[in-house]
Amino acid sequence: MIPMPSGVRVWLATGHTDMRKGWASLALLVQERFAQDPHSGHLFIFRGRRGDLVKIIWYDGQGSCLFMKRLERGRFIWPTPADGAVSISVGQMGYLLEGIDWRNPQKTWRPEAAG
Repeated sequence: MIPMPSGVRVWLATGHTDMRKGWASLALLVQERFAQDPHSGHLFIFRGRRGDLVKIIWYDGQGSCLFMKRLERGRFIWPTPADGAVSISVGQMGYLLEGIDWRNPQKTWRPEAAG
């Protein structure tokens, strides 16, 4: 688990994003579409069209980080598509990354066996 400093906000980019983009392209989206600073220390989460892949960009004060998570089964719960961003808490982000509906926490699927 990555320790999050207090005061960090988590932003979900509503709609879908081209998952071929890297840190620089996603940071440019943060600046242009959301009028936010990608070097602010906040986390910005983007979801692909299929809904099973997210990318998170974060500037930790020393360098830029790009995290990616793909669900083996199911989809990430996402706000309705609209232009802009939605702010959620760090706790809700934890639910989101586990594949749990962060609006109403319940497991969506749990693997029974590996392979």
